[in-house]
Amino acid sequence: MQAAMDITAKYCRKEMEAYGSCVASNPSTWQQTCHELKMKVAQCTSSHPVIQKIRQGCSKEFVEFERCLREQQDNPTSCSAHVARFLGCAETVDISGVATNPVPQPS
Repeated sequence: MQAAMDITAKYCRKEMEAYGSCVASNPSTWQQTCHELKMKVAQCTSSHPVIQKIRQGCSKEFVEFERCLREQQDNPTSCSAHVARFLGCAETVDISGVATNPVPQPS
């Protein structure tokens, strides 16, 4: 998971920072208010092989985490157990042999 987080932070930093700021600034409406920024992060990361592999291997846990966020929009911290399950799953994904080089992003 650390590799995926490093890749996301390294190659999608601008998108992640904008999304994080939006969520922090809109605690009760972030799901709607920040949707476009969330999509930009997803678009940025979706083409990277390591992240694709983790998403495939842990799709159930990720879907459950996203469902929790939708249902608990006013209290996203209540989804910490879902985050822990997703991160635990991500740690078990075998990313050996997966290219970790950056995917060029359009300017």
